[in-house]
Amino acid sequence: MSVVKVIEIMASSKKSWEDATAIGIARASKTLKNVRSAWVQDQSVVVEKGKVKEYRVTLKLSFELV
Repeated sequence: MSVVKVIEIMASSKKSWEDATAIGIARASKTLKNVRSAWVQDQSVVVEKGKVKEYRVTLKLSFELV
């Protein structure tokens, strides 16, 4: 039997939501072992002078406890 824990993280990128997601997963994987899945819970942007300055995502990550 396995036990899975779910945590919430936020990540950002100046390029895209996809890049922000990849950055968040890569960073979390440095300290968490056995990351199994990620769910994009929320997306937002920072707007400055009428242009998108930064893309942000809120991720739910699941990882197996060993």
